[in-house]
Amino acid sequence: MTEQIASPAETAPPTQVQKLAAEALGTMVLVFIGCGAAYMTGADIVATGFAFGIAIVMMAYAFGRISGGHFNPAVSVGAAIAGRLSWRDTALYSAAQVVGALVGGLVLAITLLASDIGFDFGEPMGSNGFGDHGGVELLGALLIEIVLTFIFLLVILSVTDERNDTVAFAPLVIGLALAAIHFVAIPATGTSVNPARSIGVAFESGGDAIIQLWVFIIAPLVGGAVAGLLYPLIFGRGTAPVPGSGFASGGATGTVPGFGAPDAFQQQWAEQQAPVVGGYDAPVAAPAEQPIIQDGWQWDPASQQWIPAQQQQPPAPQAGQQGGWAPPSGEHTQVRPPDA
Repeated sequence: MTEQIASPAETAPPTQVQKLAAEALGTMVLVFIGCGAAYMTGADIVATGFAFGIAIVMMAYAFGRISGGHFNPAVSVGAAIAGRLSWRDTALYSAAQVVGALVGGLVLAITLLASDIGFDFGEPMGSNGFGDHGGVELLGALLIEIVLTFIFLLVILSVTDERNDTVAFAPLVIGLALAAIHFVAIPATGTSVNPARSIGVAFESGGDAIIQLWVFIIAPLVGGAVAGLLYPLIFGRGTAPVPGSGFASGGATGTVPGFGAPDAFQQQWAEQQAPVVGGYDAPVAAPAEQPIIQDGWQWDPASQQWIPAQQQQPPAPQAGQQGGWAPPSGEHTQVRPPDA
């Protein structure tokens, strides 16, 4: 007897608890690896930049299908403003990310202390700073963090757009973007672009890191919000925004068939096909809409797949019949005439 494997359409979606656990674990790993590399290499630009970028690639491929792989409150806020995530989920995601970052910073500090390599609490442990604790002054730190977070969110919103047919490479592109951002900002601020990452190691890094922490919370959130507002204004969106998201704007455009239906990673990012009411896992049918047809293929919301458009049309009646089913050519079937 062979074991029957459930089709993708029959697979249960991730629960809210699973999504929050994925965000917490992913952020924890990001802080531990990225900030650990920053401390161990003396904030070497290339090593630290690639450590953060590779950590994001790892976690996005691992957990992207579950939660979308945000691992960053600025990303979640930008997604909410762009119509990709409800504000309720944004608050929960951000809380999970901060908790994961705090755990990652604590585990890193304990590991460094136990390794007897000279680390003491209060010593910078991959923390962010400006002025005497960074390469630029306050205004420069604000501008750099806002602009780089804006760029980061534009990349993320673009590669996770459901109209994008190269979604399999999205985690790789996002990780490379984060590495490039670190190459620019490590000498200036130590690179945040992520409030959770900055919070996660500030309390082990001394009073100065805590005092300056507000910059690395506010600036990334501003940059992410601006990107979330401008992306749908400029490029539109494939479908309606998620119910409960904010500042939705921009017209809907047609979805293009890429590798087929959006995969699990993209489904966590792309606008939902149907509104969700009565809780996270209570989808209801969307109002009737015109079918999405591209190049002879039609998107089937029921199966979440692209199917040939002609499958949605009834077979044409053969000659000599007014309608209904007709036998294939070459076959003879006796049909009883309708009752009078």
